[in-house]
Amino acid sequence: MTRNGPYIVTGKVPLITMEICDDDQGHCQTWRKVNRYPLKDKYALCRCGESKNKPFCDGAHTKIHFDGTEAGDYELFDKAAEVIHGPALTLADKKQLCAHARFCLRAGGIRSLVAKSDDQEAGNAAIEEVYNCPAGRLMITDNESEKVLEPEFEKSIVVIEYPPRGEHGPLWVRGGIPIESADGKLYEIRNRVTLCGCGKSKNKPFCDGSHVEE
Repeated sequence: MTRNGPYIVTGKVPLITMEICDDDQGHCQTWRKVNRYPLKDKYALCRCGESKNKPFCDGAHTKIHFDGTEAGDYELFDKAAEVIHGPALTLADKKQLCAHARFCLRAGGIRSLVAKSDDQEAGNAAIEEVYNCPAGRLMITDNESEKVLEPEFEKSIVVIEYPPRGEHGPLWVRGGIPIESADGKLYEIRNRVTLCGCGKSKNKPFCDGSHVEE
């Protein structure tokens, strides 16, 4: 990313818009693809939240004197996450990565589901909720195989929208794309992570859910 400017994406990374969809009880349940942009070798994505050409940068950061100072830590997920043990599944939770996508609230909540994960239905629901967490705040391990369960993603960036609440969410970076700070330092490479797109996160470059309060 640039200092106080946009995210610069290189390497022909697909850019997609997806919406969060609710279940019949109003809980976030699944995703719907809305748009796939023409593939480009390189593009710049808005980081200040004020572009009139979102998700792309239009230079608005220079007019508003955007402060993009990074505050996100470089601590490895495994070193910082709280671990919650269930009978069949183990949950790891790094709360500071939360992007408020709310998938983890369905069916009594992720912790309740993990606590009764020896029940197949509860276990499957827990895995589904973790897979849908775009921020990678949550990770889940099968106790028997000791395998970390992760969805498979193509390397891509998703612009998240949540129409039921009129929320314009973060940028969901998927498939292990390296994220480099303005100083040239690499953050931990992960399968799922969300970057701030509204400019208000206190955990830049990562989303902290500030867009929910706009």
